[in-house]
Amino acid sequence: MKGGDEEVATPAGPPQPLDWKFSKVFGERIAGEEIQEVDIISAIEFDKTGDHLATGDRGGRVVLFERTDAKDHGLSRRDLERTDYPISRHPEFRYKTEFQSHEPEFDYLKSLEIEEKINKIRWCQTANSALFLLSTNDKTIKFWKVQEKKIKKISKIIADPSKAVGNGNVASSSNSNSPKPFPTNGVSPDRSCNHLGNDISFPPGGLPSLCLPVVTSQETNLVARCRRVYGHAHDYHINSISNNSDGETFISADDLRINLWNLEISNQSFNIVDLKPANMEDLTEVITSAEFHPAHCNMLAYSSSKGSIRLIDLRQSALCDSHAKLFEESEAPGSRSFFTEIIASISDIKFAKDGRYILSRDYMTLKLWDINMDSGPVATFQVHEYLRPKLCDLYENDSIFDKFECCLSGDGLRVATGSYSNLFRVFGCAPESTEATTLEATKNPMRRQVQTPSRPSRSLNSITRVVRQETLGVDANGNSLDFTTKLLHLAWHPTENLIACVAANSLYMYYA
Repeated sequence: MKGGDEEVATPAGPPQPLDWKFSKVFGERIAGEEIQEVDIISAIEFDKTGDHLATGDRGGRVVLFERTDAKDHGLSRRDLERTDYPISRHPEFRYKTEFQSHEPEFDYLKSLEIEEKINKIRWCQTANSALFLLSTNDKTIKFWKVQEKKIKKISKIIADPSKAVGNGNVASSSNSNSPKPFPTNGVSPDRSCNHLGNDISFPPGGLPSLCLPVVTSQETNLVARCRRVYGHAHDYHINSISNNSDGETFISADDLRINLWNLEISNQSFNIVDLKPANMEDLTEVITSAEFHPAHCNMLAYSSSKGSIRLIDLRQSALCDSHAKLFEESEAPGSRSFFTEIIASISDIKFAKDGRYILSRDYMTLKLWDINMDSGPVATFQVHEYLRPKLCDLYENDSIFDKFECCLSGDGLRVATGSYSNLFRVFGCAPESTEATTLEATKNPMRRQVQTPSRPSRSLNSITRVVRQETLGVDANGNSLDFTTKLLHLAWHPTENLIACVAANSLYMYYA
């Protein structure tokens, strides 16, 4: 303040673009190494605390990783509060355990092979230091408990030939002093038997020694146990599972139906959404993804192959055929083509941590939706606009049907999704942010970084949608993009700027 005038605070600008650095890679493949189909990772998920990460692969295995940096500093909370400087360490993870979640099956009724591939993994609430998670393949959902168990093992065997079995040295004394040898195992001297029962016989004078094992249970080992199996509820392939905020229920979705389950009941579920028409020829769209609201246990959203998102309220009716809100973008006149509906299909949706926004990914773009505004997305991010002239080629090799996932940062300021050539994009979605970073899933993530021009400012609350143009036509080295290497799965740490992403059978982690 100066001269009695109040100091006017200048509004803070958008956050600066993050500088991403390589953290760690698990399962890095050597150049020229052939990738086994069963080793390709097909699902990834952080738990709510960010202390654990789970991946699932096409071989039906689930691999767990745990955070280590929070435990390594060795300081108590009081000591950390007294320090004058922050502990500036990025999250670090290490391998924890793995287990076989699903096996290949055969449906004899439909003559159909059921793959063991893990489609989705979702963490459940922890209890008594045990970890709980749901995993699903195309047909069957399983509820797993992972807990440390004490392993009992034989540490040593007592074998002292100088000592006889029995009470003290009765056997040796009886051999030397007694004219008549007797067994030492509590047999009455009046009995002249030298055997126990009809099968086991003892030599006269008893056994000279007996080996006794000593069992200890000091070591602990992580053991995964399947608590429940939720099966026989889906006629079509399961594409989504999502936990409810009440901690008691979850949903599973296939192409035409969404079922509501109780975690404690595995033989019964309730069908809450059914898109199957009486005549399958009248079918116009299918369910592609579904997720519960992070805070309201009565609300969930699901996306469709037509590019729309429906928000439903479980309080309205038992069968939610009607939606509470519909989010879709109107088609620009004259822009329709053969590929319009294909690329409009939404492959993944995610709620922001506060539940206010929904992020959706279709083939070409990321869209951010405000659940209080159903007129259109508040922001659209072009992921790989340079592929639009090549849609015909992508259709011929089926790449146009690839299902890319998306994720949001814990603070809701950034979004991320994958692309081809193992690239992934990070966009800033804060008001007036122009952040648009391209990274590659390698140890040098910024080697394909391309400077993007500044973009017009806009606010999340603006009704006008702003389309972000991407300037990347080919990679920074002028090489054509490889459509066989695609980054489909990635996850953002819930509290830190850390992204875990999947490139075939390798898991890469980057921090900022």
